Amino acid sequence: MSIDLMGFLGVVMLAYLIPGPDFFVIVRAAASRPSLGRMAALGAQTGLCVHMLAAALGLSVVAARSPAVFTAIKLAGAAYLVYLGVRAVAAARRSAAERRRGAARGGDGRALGDGAVQEPATKPEPSRRDGFTQGFLTNVLNPVLNPKAALFFLSVVPQFVDGHGSMSGQILFLGVLDVLVGVLYWLVLVSAAAQLRTLLGRPAFRDRWDMTTGWLFIAIGIGVAAVD
Repeated sequence: MSIDLMGFLGVVMLAYLIPGPDFFVIVRAAASRPSLGRMAALGAQTGLCVHMLAAALGLSVVAARSPAVFTAIKLAGAAYLVYLGVRAVAAARRSAAERRRGAARGGDGRALGDGAVQEPATKPEPSRRDGFTQGFLTNVLNPVLNPKAALFFLSVVPQFVDGHGSMSGQILFLGVLDVLVGVLYWLVLVSAAAQLRTLLGRPAFRDRWDMTTGWLFIAIGIGVAAVD
């Protein structure tokens, strides 16, 4: 089996460097909490394994050649991204409204009526399971704008396999390399994004961050749905 490993690894790194839906999900999760970012990355790579196995088994070919199946997957992924975006925007607006009400009453934690003290409202922290689920669904449901999804294996991987060997075996081998490269890349990205935690500790900045990333998710979701 003769495979151009250097060429394949170069293409894989380039694909990871192009921001896609999973990139924004992982960065946003890591900025909230590093462990959450790592779980989102694990979810994304698990989703990538689904695409790899599907390609090796030939199921991706069926999906790519069936407009109904491909459209269903595409729209499901688009709907999920829009859902994530709407939820982030709504949370940012609620938090901003609560801060404005707190300021109107004299600031967070100021004394009320009978000397009671109102604590500033806090957003519920997402669990590690939430991070994994978001990373997994964002990756596995978005074969259009995610360069590491099913069509990546169908269009790129065949260029690096040896026609005289087992196609399925080579796809699995290259897919495992892809996943391992991704794990290293996401770990570095999570460490870098975690530096945003100090800024995100400020409610006003956190609301603007949630609003911006929320609208990005919505825009990407609409873009996925609009791609023919």
